[in-house]
Amino acid sequence: MTTSDLDRLADLRAAYSMLGGRVAAGEPWALATSFGTEPEASWGPREVLAHVSEMLPFWLGEMERVVDGDGVTAVHFGRASDDPLRVGLIARDRTLPVRVLFDRIDRGLMAWMDRLGSLTGVEFGKSGVHPRLGLMPVSAMAERFVIRHAEDHASQLEEILAAGGG
Repeated sequence: MTTSDLDRLADLRAAYSMLGGRVAAGEPWALATSFGTEPEASWGPREVLAHVSEMLPFWLGEMERVVDGDGVTAVHFGRASDDPLRVGLIARDRTLPVRVLFDRIDRGLMAWMDRLGSLTGVEFGKSGVHPRLGLMPVSAMAERFVIRHAEDHASQLEEILAAGGG
């Protein structure tokens, strides 16, 4: 993991921390009526937070599957956006207090920082096979499924807050 990637994770922790008070001030946020992968789906802050809080530990576990592989045979990992467990976790967790969701996100980002900082070059170079994207090294998994994904959702929260006056 590069220093810049660890810096981006630290920046994400700060960004989500700053968003916490603004999101809490906008309560109560209505729950979305459609939040799966259908074209009319629309996520509010609670759905975004529930997703980010569940996706950080999910992708950490998936990365660990790949890291634990033998390095010869690519390990199958991941899920698609319509995974029923993913959607079910969002449905369940979007009703948690906002502070709990932000705490989970912070712990998830810290866990990623700790783990990525401890990977060896060999571990970081191992590859897995995603069901839709194919062969991916650990470095690409971290970038796409964690860093960029969490950055995109922080921007999404900013846009929701801007549209709602938060």
